[in-house]
Amino acid sequence: MDTWTRKDLWAAVHAERAALADDLTTLTPEQWGAPSLCGRWSVREVVAHLTAAASVGRVRWLTSVLGARFDFDLHNQRRLAEHLGASADETLAGFRRVVDSTTAASGHTPAWLGEVVVHGQDIRQPLGLTSGPDPGRVAQVAEFFAGRDFTVPSRTLATGLRLEATDTTFAAGDGPLVRGPTLALVMVMAGRAAYLPDLSGPGVPILADRLS
Repeated sequence: MDTWTRKDLWAAVHAERAALADDLTTLTPEQWGAPSLCGRWSVREVVAHLTAAASVGRVRWLTSVLGARFDFDLHNQRRLAEHLGASADETLAGFRRVVDSTTAASGHTPAWLGEVVVHGQDIRQPLGLTSGPDPGRVAQVAEFFAGRDFTVPSRTLATGLRLEATDTTFAAGDGPLVRGPTLALVMVMAGRAAYLPDLSGPGVPILADRLS
């Protein structure tokens, strides 16, 4: 599988943010307050988190983490609160302002593409929104996730398994087979058990056990 340049990856990040912002314009007040797939966060809180991630550079991130005494949940919650706004309209407006941002806490650009891909689905899947990220872009995230643990324990979850996508050329690892759409593979590597039913193969029960 071809490895994209940083310029290509940032273009993909911007495109996925823009697509998500368009989806968000259709949400009702009830949907903004609905639970996401991301722990205890609502849809609106996930959007604010995405805005925060696109607004905090390396120095600010380190200062924030030190201020939270390396409690990353506290760090994330504080930065999220900064970008939540007084209403859903303000939350969306803040997110639109960072659609083309290249600010990030590190130079791991595939991870920031993964950030918007995964959190975009954290929003879309529970709301039943049928739009989704481009599979070619998702394959770049899959390659990164299978190769290392970063913001999620993706490599640890996939260790000892053979992952094969049915809609792209992505494949990685050795062991019991897990097959399915690239997006489902990425979401499960990101810890989202809701996507297990989209996968097949003898390795799926192993993944399910690890996620439990």
